[in-house]
Amino acid sequence: MEKVVILGTGPAGYTAAVYAARANLSPVVVEGNQPGGQLTTTTEIENYPGFPEAISGFELMERMKQQAARFGTRFVSGLAAAVDLSRQPFKVTLDSGESFETLTLIVATGASAQYMGIESEQKLMGRGVSACATCDGAFYKNVPVAVVGGGDTAMEEALFLTRFASKVHLIHRRDEFRASKIMADRALGNPKIEVIWNTVVQEVRDVAQNKVTGLQLRNVKTNAVSELAVNGLFLAIGHRPNTKIFKGQLELDERGYIVARNTLTSVEGVFAAGDVQDPDYRQAVTAAGTGCAASLEVERYLERRGE
Repeated sequence: MEKVVILGTGPAGYTAAVYAARANLSPVVVEGNQPGGQLTTTTEIENYPGFPEAISGFELMERMKQQAARFGTRFVSGLAAAVDLSRQPFKVTLDSGESFETLTLIVATGASAQYMGIESEQKLMGRGVSACATCDGAFYKNVPVAVVGGGDTAMEEALFLTRFASKVHLIHRRDEFRASKIMADRALGNPKIEVIWNTVVQEVRDVAQNKVTGLQLRNVKTNAVSELAVNGLFLAIGHRPNTKIFKGQLELDERGYIVARNTLTSVEGVFAAGDVQDPDYRQAVTAAGTGCAASLEVERYLERRGE
Protein backbone atom coordinates (compact mmCIF):
# COMPACT_ATOMS: atom_id res chain seq x y z
CA MET A 1 0.00 0.00 0.00
CA GLU A 2 1.39 3.39 -1.04
CA LYS A 3 0.70 6.69 0.67
CA VAL A 4 0.91 8.65 -2.58
CA VAL A 5 1.30 7.81 -6.25
CA ILE A 6 2.13 10.59 -8.71
CA LEU A 7 1.14 10.14 -12.33
CA GLY A 8 3.39 12.06 -14.70
CA THR A 9 6.60 13.96 -14.44
CA GLY A 10 7.50 17.39 -15.79
CA PRO A 11 7.74 20.36 -13.40
CA ALA A 12 4.46 19.47 -11.67
CA GLY A 13 5.18 15.78 -11.08
CA TYR A 14 8.79 16.24 -10.08
CA THR A 15 8.05 19.12 -7.70
CA ALA A 16 5.23 17.14 -6.13
CA ALA A 17 7.68 14.26 -5.67
CA VAL A 18 10.30 16.49 -4.01
CA TYR A 19 7.81 17.77 -1.45
CA ALA A 20 6.20 14.38 -0.83
CA ALA A 21 9.56 12.65 -0.43
CA ARG A 22 10.84 15.28 2.00
CA ALA A 23 7.67 14.70 4.03
CA ASN A 24 8.61 10.99 4.29
CA LEU A 25 5.65 9.88 2.18
CA SER A 26 7.83 7.65 -0.05
CA PRO A 27 6.14 8.71 -3.28
CA VAL A 28 5.96 6.49 -6.34
CA VAL A 29 6.18 8.39 -9.63
CA VAL A 30 4.83 6.79 -12.81
CA GLU A 31 6.92 8.48 -15.49
CA GLY A 32 4.55 8.25 -18.45
CA ASN A 33 5.46 7.96 -22.11
CA GLN A 34 7.58 11.15 -22.09
CA PRO A 35 9.64 11.29 -18.87
CA GLY A 36 10.22 14.92 -18.04
CA GLY A 37 7.19 16.04 -20.04
CA GLN A 38 6.93 18.54 -22.90
CA LEU A 39 9.74 20.67 -21.48
CA THR A 40 12.32 18.09 -22.55
CA THR A 41 11.78 19.21 -26.16
CA THR A 42 12.68 22.85 -25.36
CA THR A 43 16.28 23.66 -26.19
CA GLU A 44 16.67 26.70 -23.93
CA ILE A 45 14.67 28.05 -21.00
CA GLU A 46 15.37 31.63 -19.97
CA ASN A 47 12.34 32.37 -17.80
CA TYR A 48 12.64 29.75 -15.05
CA PRO A 49 13.81 31.49 -11.84
CA GLY A 50 17.34 30.74 -10.73
CA PHE A 51 18.94 30.19 -14.15
CA PRO A 52 20.16 33.58 -15.41
CA GLU A 53 22.30 31.96 -18.12
CA ALA A 54 19.40 29.79 -19.39
CA ILE A 55 19.15 26.01 -19.19
CA SER A 56 17.89 23.34 -21.56
CA GLY A 57 14.52 21.83 -20.80
CA PHE A 58 16.04 18.36 -20.68
CA GLU A 59 18.69 19.40 -18.14
CA LEU A 60 16.19 21.23 -15.95
CA MET A 61 13.97 18.16 -15.81
CA GLU A 62 16.94 15.89 -15.10
CA ARG A 63 17.94 18.11 -12.18
CA MET A 64 14.40 18.02 -10.79
CA LYS A 65 14.35 14.24 -11.11
CA GLN A 66 17.69 13.89 -9.34
CA GLN A 67 16.47 16.15 -6.55
CA ALA A 68 13.35 14.04 -6.08
CA ALA A 69 15.40 10.83 -6.16
CA ARG A 70 17.78 12.22 -3.54
CA PHE A 71 14.94 12.32 -1.02
CA GLY A 72 13.79 8.79 -1.76
CA THR A 73 11.30 9.05 -4.61
CA ARG A 74 10.76 5.77 -6.48
CA PHE A 75 10.39 6.04 -10.24
CA VAL A 76 8.46 3.51 -12.30
CA SER A 77 8.69 3.36 -16.08
CA GLY A 78 5.46 3.05 -17.98
CA LEU A 79 2.10 4.65 -18.56
CA ALA A 80 -1.00 4.53 -16.37
CA ALA A 81 -3.46 2.52 -18.45
CA ALA A 82 -6.37 2.49 -15.99
CA VAL A 83 -7.38 3.87 -12.61
CA ASP A 84 -10.14 2.91 -10.21
CA LEU A 85 -11.15 5.90 -8.09
CA SER A 86 -14.48 4.45 -6.97
CA ARG A 87 -13.14 3.38 -3.60
CA GLN A 88 -10.11 3.72 -1.36
CA PRO A 89 -7.43 2.64 -1.62
CA PHE A 90 -7.31 3.79 -5.23
CA LYS A 91 -5.91 1.39 -7.80
CA VAL A 92 -3.55 2.38 -10.61
CA THR A 93 -2.78 -0.15 -13.34
CA LEU A 94 0.13 0.39 -15.72
CA ASP A 95 0.39 -0.62 -19.36
CA SER A 96 2.83 -3.32 -18.23
CA GLY A 97 0.13 -4.91 -16.07
CA GLU A 98 1.79 -3.83 -12.82
CA SER A 99 -0.59 -2.19 -10.37
CA PHE A 100 -0.43 -0.05 -7.24
CA GLU A 101 -2.86 0.62 -4.44
CA THR A 102 -2.58 4.05 -2.90
CA LEU A 103 -4.26 6.21 -0.27
CA THR A 104 -3.83 9.34 -2.38
CA LEU A 105 -3.17 10.17 -6.01
CA ILE A 106 -1.60 13.22 -7.65
CA VAL A 107 -2.46 13.57 -11.34
CA ALA A 108 0.26 15.47 -13.23
CA THR A 109 -0.22 13.91 -16.65
CA GLY A 110 -0.03 17.25 -18.47
CA ALA A 111 -1.53 18.34 -21.77
CA SER A 112 -0.21 17.54 -25.21
CA ALA A 113 0.09 20.23 -27.84
CA GLN A 114 -1.68 19.35 -31.06
CA TYR A 115 0.54 19.30 -34.12
CA MET A 116 0.00 19.28 -37.85
CA GLY A 117 1.35 15.75 -38.23
CA ILE A 118 4.09 16.29 -40.80
CA GLU A 119 7.50 14.66 -40.43
CA SER A 120 9.57 17.83 -40.78
CA GLU A 121 7.55 19.50 -38.02
CA GLN A 122 8.43 16.78 -35.53
CA LYS A 123 12.06 16.72 -36.65
CA LEU A 124 12.48 20.43 -35.90
CA MET A 125 10.65 20.57 -32.55
CA GLY A 126 12.76 22.77 -30.28
CA ARG A 127 14.85 23.89 -33.27
CA GLY A 128 12.52 26.52 -34.61
CA VAL A 129 9.19 24.75 -34.16
CA SER A 130 7.38 25.52 -30.91
CA ALA A 131 3.93 25.29 -29.37
CA CYS A 132 4.54 28.04 -26.81
CA ALA A 133 5.24 31.64 -27.80
CA THR A 134 5.58 32.82 -24.20
CA CYS A 135 8.21 30.13 -23.65
CA ASP A 136 10.28 30.68 -26.80
CA GLY A 137 9.29 33.99 -28.38
CA ALA A 138 12.25 35.93 -27.01
CA PHE A 139 14.62 33.78 -29.09
CA TYR A 140 13.23 35.31 -32.29
CA LYS A 141 14.18 38.96 -32.02
CA ASN A 142 14.13 40.89 -35.29
CA VAL A 143 13.44 37.87 -37.49
CA PRO A 144 10.24 36.77 -39.27
CA VAL A 145 8.11 34.00 -37.74
CA ALA A 146 4.84 32.24 -38.52
CA VAL A 147 1.89 31.21 -36.35
CA VAL A 148 -0.55 28.50 -37.41
CA GLY A 149 -4.10 28.69 -36.08
CA GLY A 150 -7.31 30.68 -36.09
CA GLY A 151 -8.60 30.70 -32.52
CA ASP A 152 -8.03 33.03 -29.57
CA THR A 153 -4.80 31.23 -28.68
CA ALA A 154 -3.38 31.88 -32.15
CA MET A 155 -4.28 35.57 -31.86
CA GLU A 156 -2.66 35.79 -28.44
CA GLU A 157 0.48 34.03 -29.65
CA ALA A 158 0.76 36.23 -32.74
CA LEU A 159 0.26 39.44 -30.74
CA PHE A 160 2.81 38.34 -28.15
CA LEU A 161 5.38 37.56 -30.86
CA THR A 162 5.12 41.09 -32.30
CA ARG A 163 7.15 42.19 -29.28
CA PHE A 164 10.15 40.36 -30.69
CA ALA A 165 9.78 39.29 -34.31
CA SER A 166 10.26 41.61 -37.27
CA LYS A 167 7.13 40.14 -38.90
CA VAL A 168 4.48 37.63 -37.81
CA HIS A 169 2.75 35.63 -40.55
CA LEU A 170 -0.55 34.26 -39.24
CA ILE A 171 -1.49 31.19 -41.30
CA HIS A 172 -5.07 29.93 -41.22
CA ARG A 173 -6.69 27.19 -43.29
CA ARG A 174 -10.03 29.03 -43.55
CA ASP A 175 -11.11 32.48 -44.75
CA GLU A 176 -12.24 33.66 -41.32
CA PHE A 177 -11.01 33.23 -37.77
CA ARG A 178 -12.70 31.16 -35.08
CA ALA A 179 -11.36 33.64 -32.53
CA SER A 180 -13.55 36.10 -30.65
CA LYS A 181 -14.11 39.35 -32.54
CA ILE A 182 -12.09 41.43 -30.11
CA MET A 183 -9.03 39.16 -30.40
CA ALA A 184 -9.35 38.87 -34.18
CA ASP A 185 -9.62 42.65 -34.53
CA ARG A 186 -6.49 43.15 -32.43
CA ALA A 187 -4.52 40.78 -34.63
CA LEU A 188 -5.88 42.20 -37.88
CA GLY A 189 -5.14 45.73 -36.72
CA ASN A 190 -1.51 45.07 -35.78
CA PRO A 191 0.84 46.29 -38.54
CA LYS A 192 3.41 43.58 -37.76
CA ILE A 193 0.91 40.75 -38.36
CA GLU A 194 0.18 39.56 -41.91
CA VAL A 195 -2.63 37.02 -42.33
CA ILE A 196 -2.31 34.27 -44.93
CA TRP A 197 -5.83 32.90 -45.50
CA ASN A 198 -6.97 29.52 -46.84
CA THR A 199 -3.51 28.08 -46.43
CA VAL A 200 -1.83 25.11 -44.77
CA VAL A 201 1.81 24.26 -44.11
CA GLN A 202 3.00 21.34 -46.25
CA GLU A 203 6.65 21.28 -45.22
CA VAL A 204 8.97 22.93 -42.71
CA ARG A 205 12.24 23.85 -44.41
CA ASP A 206 15.64 23.46 -42.73
CA VAL A 207 18.18 24.41 -45.38
CA ALA A 208 20.57 25.42 -42.59
CA GLN A 209 20.35 21.85 -41.15
CA ASN A 210 18.30 21.31 -38.00
CA LYS A 211 17.09 24.90 -37.95
CA VAL A 212 13.89 26.32 -39.44
CA THR A 213 14.57 28.47 -42.50
CA GLY A 214 11.16 28.59 -44.13
CA LEU A 215 7.84 26.93 -44.95
CA GLN A 216 6.26 25.37 -47.99
CA LEU A 217 2.63 26.51 -48.10
CA ARG A 218 -0.40 25.32 -50.06
CA ASN A 219 -3.54 27.30 -50.73
CA VAL A 220 -6.46 24.96 -50.00
CA LYS A 221 -8.71 26.60 -52.61
CA THR A 222 -6.31 26.90 -55.57
CA ASN A 223 -3.71 24.27 -54.56
CA ALA A 224 -1.04 26.85 -55.42
CA VAL A 225 2.24 26.10 -53.64
CA SER A 226 4.50 28.88 -52.34
CA GLU A 227 7.52 29.38 -50.13
CA LEU A 228 7.70 31.59 -47.04
CA ALA A 229 11.01 32.53 -45.40
CA VAL A 230 10.72 32.43 -41.59
CA ASN A 231 13.03 31.51 -38.72
CA GLY A 232 10.37 30.16 -36.39
CA LEU A 233 7.06 28.32 -36.55
CA PHE A 234 4.60 28.50 -33.66
CA LEU A 235 1.69 26.07 -33.56
CA ALA A 236 -1.48 27.35 -31.92
CA ILE A 237 -4.02 24.72 -32.92
CA GLY A 238 -4.84 23.64 -29.40
CA HIS A 239 -3.76 21.44 -26.51
CA ARG A 240 -5.30 18.15 -25.42
CA PRO A 241 -5.21 17.36 -21.69
CA ASN A 242 -4.09 13.81 -20.97
CA THR A 243 -7.21 12.84 -19.05
CA LYS A 244 -8.74 9.99 -21.05
CA ILE A 245 -8.47 7.45 -18.23
CA PHE A 246 -10.19 9.83 -15.79
CA LYS A 247 -13.32 10.39 -17.87
CA GLY A 248 -16.36 9.43 -15.82
CA GLN A 249 -14.30 9.32 -12.62
CA LEU A 250 -13.15 12.92 -12.14
CA GLU A 251 -15.01 16.11 -13.01
CA LEU A 252 -13.64 17.47 -16.28
CA ASP A 253 -14.50 20.69 -18.06
CA GLU A 254 -15.84 20.84 -21.63
CA ARG A 255 -12.28 20.69 -23.01
CA GLY A 256 -11.29 17.70 -20.90
CA TYR A 257 -9.20 19.52 -18.28
CA ILE A 258 -9.55 18.34 -14.68
CA VAL A 259 -11.64 20.74 -12.61
CA ALA A 260 -9.59 21.47 -9.49
CA ARG A 261 -9.75 24.00 -6.67
CA ASN A 262 -6.39 24.49 -4.98
CA THR A 263 -5.45 21.15 -6.64
CA LEU A 264 -8.43 19.36 -5.00
CA THR A 265 -10.49 17.38 -7.49
CA SER A 266 -14.04 16.07 -7.33
CA VAL A 267 -12.80 12.88 -5.63
CA GLU A 268 -11.50 13.17 -2.09
CA GLY A 269 -7.88 12.05 -1.92
CA VAL A 270 -7.18 12.79 -5.60
CA PHE A 271 -5.27 15.96 -6.47
CA ALA A 272 -4.31 17.52 -9.81
CA ALA A 273 -1.27 19.62 -10.71
CA GLY A 274 0.25 21.22 -13.76
CA ASP A 275 -1.14 21.55 -17.26
CA VAL A 276 -3.70 18.77 -16.80
CA GLN A 277 -5.78 21.28 -14.79
CA ASP A 278 -4.46 24.52 -16.29
CA PRO A 279 -5.67 25.58 -19.76
CA ASP A 280 -4.53 29.17 -19.28
CA TYR A 281 -0.86 29.54 -18.29
CA ARG A 282 1.00 26.34 -19.24
CA GLN A 283 4.31 27.53 -17.79
CA ALA A 284 6.97 25.48 -16.03
CA VAL A 285 6.96 27.73 -12.99
CA THR A 286 3.17 27.64 -12.56
CA ALA A 287 3.17 23.86 -13.00
CA ALA A 288 5.88 23.52 -10.35
CA GLY A 289 3.82 25.70 -7.99
CA THR A 290 0.76 23.49 -8.30
CA GLY A 291 2.95 20.40 -7.83
CA CYS A 292 4.09 21.86 -4.51
CA ALA A 293 0.50 22.70 -3.56
CA ALA A 294 -0.73 19.20 -4.41
CA SER A 295 1.85 17.57 -2.15
CA LEU A 296 1.04 19.93 0.72
CA GLU A 297 -2.63 19.06 0.31
CA VAL A 298 -1.75 15.34 0.35
CA GLU A 299 0.14 15.83 3.63
CA ARG A 300 -2.83 17.62 5.21
CA TYR A 301 -5.27 15.01 3.95
CA LEU A 302 -3.25 12.11 5.36
CA GLU A 303 -2.77 13.90 8.67
CA ARG A 304 -6.53 14.39 9.00
CA ARG A 305 -6.97 10.66 8.40
CA GLY A 306 -4.28 9.80 10.92
CA GLU A 307 -2.13 8.07 8.29
